[in-house]
Amino acid sequence: MSGSIQDTFFEECEELLEATDEGLTAIEGGDHNPEVVNAIFRAVHSIKGGAGAFGLDDLVAFAHRFETVFDEVRSNRLDLDEKLIQLLLRSSDHLSALVEVARDGGQIDEPHHDTLLAALDEYIPEEEEDLTFEPMGLGGPAPMMDLGGLGGVPAEPQEETYRIRFQPLKEMYGTGNEPFFLFQALKDLGDLTVKLDENELPGFDAMDMDEAYLAWDLVLVTKEPRSVVEAVFEFVEGLCELSIAGDGDAEAEANALAALDAMFSAPPLPEASLEAAAAAEGEAPAAPFEAPVPAPEPEAKPAAAEEKASAPKAESGKQEQRGGPKPTLRVELERVDRLINAVGELIINHSMLAQQIANLNVSDTRDVETELEGFKNLARDIQEGVMAIRAQPVKPLFQRMARIVREASAATGKTCKLVTEGENTEVDKTVIERLSDPLTHILRNAVDHGIEKPEDRESAGKVRTGEIRLSASHRSGSVCIEIRDDGAGVNRPRVKQIAIEKGLIPENAELTDGEIDNLLFAPGFSTAKEISNLSGRGVGMDVVKNAVTGLGGRINISSAPGKGSTFTIILPLTLAVMDGMVVSVADQTMVVPITSIVETMRGSDDMINSLGADGTLLSIRGNFVPICDVAGALGLYRGSDQQAGVYLLVETETGQRCALAVDDIHDQRQVVIKSLDGVCGEIPGVAAATILGDGKIAMILDPESIIAASPTAAAFDTERRMSNAS
Repeated sequence: MSGSIQDTFFEECEELLEATDEGLTAIEGGDHNPEVVNAIFRAVHSIKGGAGAFGLDDLVAFAHRFETVFDEVRSNRLDLDEKLIQLLLRSSDHLSALVEVARDGGQIDEPHHDTLLAALDEYIPEEEEDLTFEPMGLGGPAPMMDLGGLGGVPAEPQEETYRIRFQPLKEMYGTGNEPFFLFQALKDLGDLTVKLDENELPGFDAMDMDEAYLAWDLVLVTKEPRSVVEAVFEFVEGLCELSIAGDGDAEAEANALAALDAMFSAPPLPEASLEAAAAAEGEAPAAPFEAPVPAPEPEAKPAAAEEKASAPKAESGKQEQRGGPKPTLRVELERVDRLINAVGELIINHSMLAQQIANLNVSDTRDVETELEGFKNLARDIQEGVMAIRAQPVKPLFQRMARIVREASAATGKTCKLVTEGENTEVDKTVIERLSDPLTHILRNAVDHGIEKPEDRESAGKVRTGEIRLSASHRSGSVCIEIRDDGAGVNRPRVKQIAIEKGLIPENAELTDGEIDNLLFAPGFSTAKEISNLSGRGVGMDVVKNAVTGLGGRINISSAPGKGSTFTIILPLTLAVMDGMVVSVADQTMVVPITSIVETMRGSDDMINSLGADGTLLSIRGNFVPICDVAGALGLYRGSDQQAGVYLLVETETGQRCALAVDDIHDQRQVVIKSLDGVCGEIPGVAAATILGDGKIAMILDPESIIAASPTAAAFDTERRMSNAS
């Protein structure tokens, strides 16, 4: 089959694995609902069926053992105890790994693979391999049956003719399935004849493009059993009207009933007796095992058409009652990226057009400005719509993190569980893809360094199982991701001592708790005493910070000894467009993200207060906030005739407020984010760049890093902590 079909299979595998993980997580939490078990069984069975079509033998074999164990569970022959649940979780992780190997290539972890197969086999009864049935005696001599050619060598399979009626529902097309591929699979089984039935196709004017009108009548001649023919339609079950009739069905039923009659020693009634019995009931005699009734003539089709037309509606109504999935459309990400770039250029063109109109020497431009405002709103609507296409929930990412925690727990001999919150929070797909590695490092670090060993937790009055909470939420136009553990917290004296030994800080350095915690992000820093698969190589937390910074975000850490640590990652919702405030700083035009700004104001002399030798504070309604001169922080020279008289009150993620001093504010507008990676490297205080309406390039500032580098803000924070301590 073509590669596109295989790509579709792997895409469906991701959804099926997601459903499997979700169900197993529910079971681990105590939800043993039979529907949950059945959903997992169906997901694994579907993966096995699709893998068999592409000859993925290792995947098929493992999925078969996996689903066999689940079949035992759903048949109530196995109890879901803790040991079995953990085995099923590990098996789900390995099934995901096998799918990755089949898709991307690579080697299977053979020892782990064999270990899991042996563990699953322990739960599979031996009779599953070779099922034999013996008839139960009824107290009398069992009649001898003529088994014909069943003794010794099995008979050669005979050709069978199947007449198939296939009519897709509109929901089938919404899942990306195509009848052509089903027919192609049937063609591989034998001789196939296909006839299109277009009798329900309305005129062009009355046609609804979302409805399905076509049906097909197929005749398949094959030596394959009926189950193989039915398996072709496995992926469209419930999405079509399907009937499969074999020419030998009536004969098979007659033989089966004859065998039952012989087994129970019930002599058949004479035909006259049958007629007499039927007459006594007032009914006409029915001929047993009558041949199938021929298809109705065309004049009978309106009634059939009406019946079929009502069937999709009834099915649709059932789906609405069940809250079924909405139709989706798979689109290549590259196409969406091109659309996003086009929207970005549209926004830039709007800015340029507004700039040109402003430069016109025309007395009355109100009508043009009104239309331009409409153009701006339309461009924003398009931009938000395109961003919504790229937005995806973080649920699949969070489910992959559960696997990381299980693997790290097994490697360290600790017992940990991952609790997720806000799984439906939507983030740009690019952000999700690039967030996987940072989260992996943080979670491994939490298991290896944060969570204590079970006996140590008991000694500290905690439960033996450590808890790591992974949450996502929207906050002020950004997405906030928190990783919180209930472990021992950061051992600050040890962290500081290691930093001194590595030469990262001088011995007499006086550091705040936050500054000590941030040493964890220093390159090459590690508190591990031994090198292991998880830690000790000095690679990890600095990679996390660089990855988050590369996404235009920031990361903070807070810790309480004996209670645990919390890592907070703040990221933009999208990497394409943002709202910003255009300001002037030392004759340079710059943009400040609007999500960071609390308020703006013009300061007077009586609002300015001194702090130390060079620091200044701004008095706002009885409260003091440090002033950070943006020009000074960026190393720009401001002329003697220039003075920063406008202040942007911004707030950091830790709650610290600071007043950014700028020369002037121009306006608030939507800007297109242009990355500086590969152009000029990392610039402290600058997050990215954008193109303004006049074609000039403006830097997009990073208020968080500007404040962090401000000596006034640091001095004010020290004074505040000293006053709070006293």
